[in-house]
Amino acid sequence: MSVTEFRGVVAAVPTPFDEEGRIDTEAFVEHASWCLNNGCDGLNVLGTTGEANSLSFEQRSAVMVAAEALDTKRLMVGTGTPDLETTIALTSLAGCLGYAAVLVLPPYYYKPAPDDGLFAWFARLIRGTAKNPIPMYLYNFPQMTGITYSPAFAARLAEAFPDRIKGAKDSSGDLDYARQLSRIPNFAVFPSNEATLADAGADNYAGTISATINIAPALSAKLWKSQDDTPLQDRVLRLRQLIAANPLIPAVKYLVAKRSGNPVWYNAAPPQPTLSDAHRETLDLIAARAYQPE
Repeated sequence: MSVTEFRGVVAAVPTPFDEEGRIDTEAFVEHASWCLNNGCDGLNVLGTTGEANSLSFEQRSAVMVAAEALDTKRLMVGTGTPDLETTIALTSLAGCLGYAAVLVLPPYYYKPAPDDGLFAWFARLIRGTAKNPIPMYLYNFPQMTGITYSPAFAARLAEAFPDRIKGAKDSSGDLDYARQLSRIPNFAVFPSNEATLADAGADNYAGTISATINIAPALSAKLWKSQDDTPLQDRVLRLRQLIAANPLIPAVKYLVAKRSGNPVWYNAAPPQPTLSDAHRETLDLIAARAYQPE
């Protein structure tokens, strides 16, 4: 998949930690490889599911370097932080390592953030990474950041920097908003719900980026290819709903542990919650079904 063709089924992959909070890069590469070999067109590394905002610059850099064991042209990496210097450094590193794209949160501490302020911030980010001009995607997640990239702002930024601003991941859950973004010329939109793959053609989506794809990527890959299979869409949506009914990041990691047999995945970084016995019993049932041979 070339940089200009970043699209399709993209798993937002988690990050494994040992009990002391150290990153297990070997477990990371194993799971990422499994996803790429079982239906994923690409991966989103160090996003919300990857607990990136609980990690230091050094930890994030270590994960990015470890991912060189994979095909980095199939990887998008989260590099947005509240401070511009760190965002420039992580984005530049992604360019040096050959990643397909970066996913950039807004500078989310100072709110409200006017569009002119956001535009100035992105203009500096783009100038600061001109030596390694990696494509950028806006990461819209207002529930976490308190900031929404308005469609007008996204269009303004894409028009001003067409060689760098290539699209957005929308985790708001507002499909009307995602459809507005998808009308921007040459702007690839990835909703965060794999069930939207059924309508990707009609709604002009470039694919989806989702945490729950980690569990059964082959199902989402089939839906992306067919896009008119209602029973399959219902199955994909039901699996997502069952997983998301639990604390999402620990639940995804728990299921990856069940699939891989590696207990390191049972750990999540504070402040992620600990799964209850009831959560684990539910997830055990999901794992028993999800990992049965077709």
